[in-house]
Amino acid sequence: MSFVEYGDTIKDGDTAIVFLGHESMFPVKVQHGTVTQTKYGVIRHSTDLIGKKYGSKVTCSKGGWVFILHPTPELWTMNLPHRTQILYSTDISIITMMLELKPGSIVCESGTGSGSLSHALIRTVAPTGHLYTVEFHQQRAEKAREEFREHGVEHLVTVTNQDVCKNGFGVSNIADAVFLDIPSPWEAIGHAKSALKAEGGRICSFSPCIEQVQRTCLAMEEYGFTEINTLEILLRVYNVRTISLQIPDLGKAAEDNSSAGFDSRNTSNQGSPCANLQQGTVQFKSGVPLREMVGHTGYLTFATKS
Repeated sequence: MSFVEYGDTIKDGDTAIVFLGHESMFPVKVQHGTVTQTKYGVIRHSTDLIGKKYGSKVTCSKGGWVFILHPTPELWTMNLPHRTQILYSTDISIITMMLELKPGSIVCESGTGSGSLSHALIRTVAPTGHLYTVEFHQQRAEKAREEFREHGVEHLVTVTNQDVCKNGFGVSNIADAVFLDIPSPWEAIGHAKSALKAEGGRICSFSPCIEQVQRTCLAMEEYGFTEINTLEILLRVYNVRTISLQIPDLGKAAEDNSSAGFDSRNTSNQGSPCANLQQGTVQFKSGVPLREMVGHTGYLTFATKS
């Protein structure tokens, strides 16, 4: 099993996603002799998982069933154990595009945190690229190394435990892109410039507060970065529903005009809303926004090394 290469069957030691529904799923490490409890009953790894194909429908001990999915960076972002606040797919998608990442790219990242963005970056630059990720917190760095090893991507990533603001990324003039998610990114701009290739490299800084953005932009300008711009991504989800609306009573004159222009014998009009006049309501599909939406996550500041 690897987060960047699809495996057909579930093996001992794999990380799999137990899918109970779109709003209910969780990761599990597959191991011989282990059982996993769900609201539908027990899943026995030895008999229910190992050797089965990813995507299989597995019946639990109480008669309910779940799907077992192959892990992807998107699913991992939704289910990973949180050690820090993480980036979600909305911001991750624009980061990978605006940093112009592709297979073979070299990327520097700080900090690693829970590894949400790291997995997406690794998948994007695989199979010939590399991610150099720096984490200040020693225990989080060690946990990240363990997860990358378990997920089969350790050959694509180097985890370093150090302060990027003081010691940099440990590489010079090789990175195609740098990503910063630290409290004071302006202190790491000089190290980011040193890590980037001679010219044309891209940098992105994620900050929740506009005061951080202001200081970061000033530092970028001081170090000669160009094309500096800041944006914010807001996600608004729409649900597609069937809506029933009552047909308004427009009076007798309107009914006469309607009958003059509508031939009840014309079968081509049978599917139109006019066919429902007797019922007094008309149904149609509509996109309805959620009453609540995810608001501000952070500001993304991009720039280019000139």
